[in-house]
Amino acid sequence: MIPLLQRQTTMRYLLIFLLLNTGIAVGQSPAYEKVLKRYYNDFPTISCSDASRLTNKPNVYFLDTREQKEFDVSHIKGAKCIGYDNFNIRSVNAIPKDATIIVYCSIGARSQTIGEKLVKAGYKNVSNLYGGFFQWSNSGLPKYNSKGEVTTEIHGYSKHWGKWITNGDVVY
Repeated sequence: MIPLLQRQTTMRYLLIFLLLNTGIAVGQSPAYEKVLKRYYNDFPTISCSDASRLTNKPNVYFLDTREQKEFDVSHIKGAKCIGYDNFNIRSVNAIPKDATIIVYCSIGARSQTIGEKLVKAGYKNVSNLYGGFFQWSNSGLPKYNSKGEVTTEIHGYSKHWGKWITNGDVVY
């Protein structure tokens, strides 16, 4: 029989091990987390795992706020490219104001800005994909190219930002 104190200590170490390895498994490094904290405000976010369960659900819209060339390399299946540089609120007029909307970009900075514009325009249920499309890729979730095929490629935006992609073939 293992003494109670030894069992409690063993359980603590096991819990810490599992928590640390869960973070590593989804590709969220402490350094990447620090980068995200610099760009995010209190706008609502949704995890990649929660968002992935909403793909192909009715009244759920994934809006990619990256530019077309980034979207063409890879994106979330069923997402609509609305861009950032020339975003126009009229591009989402067909989406009901009460729909579930998940906005994303590379890390979540551009999409947060677009998300705020959507809320200001009256959309009620808008969330930013936490960690962005880089985190989606790092989590091993499927990416689709402009032909609708599953791909390993992901647009890195720039060498500075592409370094945060740990799971995928980075292209520019």
